[in-house]
Amino acid sequence: MNRIKLLVVDDSILFREVLSRYIKNDSSIEIVGKAGDAYSARDMILKYEPDVMTLDIEMPKMDGIAFLKKLLPQYYIPTIVVSSSEKQKKDCLSAGAVDFLTKPSNQSGKNIEAFAADLCNAIHRAYNKSNNSSPKTDVKEPEQKPAENKAKPQNNDTTDKRPKTRSKIIRSNAIIALGASTGGTEALVKVVKEFPADTPPVLIVQHMPAGFTKMYAERLDRICKMDVKEAEDGDRLRKGLIILGAGEFQLRLQKDNKGYYVSSKPGERVSGHCPSVDVLFNSVAEAAGPDAIGAIFTGMGRDGADGLLKMRKAGAFTIGQDKETCVVYGMPMEAYNIGAVEVQAPLEQIAKIILDDLL
Repeated sequence: MNRIKLLVVDDSILFREVLSRYIKNDSSIEIVGKAGDAYSARDMILKYEPDVMTLDIEMPKMDGIAFLKKLLPQYYIPTIVVSSSEKQKKDCLSAGAVDFLTKPSNQSGKNIEAFAADLCNAIHRAYNKSNNSSPKTDVKEPEQKPAENKAKPQNNDTTDKRPKTRSKIIRSNAIIALGASTGGTEALVKVVKEFPADTPPVLIVQHMPAGFTKMYAERLDRICKMDVKEAEDGDRLRKGLIILGAGEFQLRLQKDNKGYYVSSKPGERVSGHCPSVDVLFNSVAEAAGPDAIGAIFTGMGRDGADGLLKMRKAGAFTIGQDKETCVVYGMPMEAYNIGAVEVQAPLEQIAKIILDDLL
């Protein structure tokens, strides 16, 4: 059995060390990092990919609740808040924490040992809930309603629903655009790591704060056969390159007489996000039209739904992740309901579907 990777976040060095010493008595938990503030925690999350995080509220630079609100909608980690006061328990749970434990006022040996035992139990509950349930967040799923006057919904399978006269996309012209939010960091890994080194250029928007996207791009670069980088304004697209939209910058596909390149510029939030999947998909529809493939993955809200519909109307091949494999079936559902999704499929089949559409 794999050990649970735990990140401990607390501004007190003494409490981090004492707590860690007792947690180590549970051989099924591995402490992969200890951070004293939200910014250090951010770096460790992408470096160590923890399964569960414990988080203090009162910390320098950014308090724990603000960190939860900024992190969890975009990079979900089961989080247990550990605080000396219960006054903000409700706020923590509303912000997405899966549990709340009160630090013992007297941190003597027996008290801290009993507290550590309770915390280990909470860590196991959080890990098991995250790995054995779907969706994995406590966020209420939007109710799925049949779309009126829209394209007829497809079954949850990978049957090709495109008109039989539609040709496959020629590799030399193809552009692949992917968009995701909550749960997308792991979903995207499972897809792009399957792409061969000579795959046509890939553009990705994953909802993430500034600072996270560069480290996420570096992580993907280590995993993938393709080269991966965070977007810089003017980057030229080429076969074998994945470009990830930078946090707080809008990513757009552009075309000139030399070929495709990207625009990456600060901008207003669109559909509540910067970068926005809608912004990327709209630009791909305009610049690449029928030479594009678009896929929308797990996430809250509806960012990307309208853009994917625009891509489909422009002749692109469009894919949506199915409900069963989503962490949150929000964005793909919205796209499906308005007729933007040509093929709806489980996550593990999407890479093959994309590659099979290339000639």
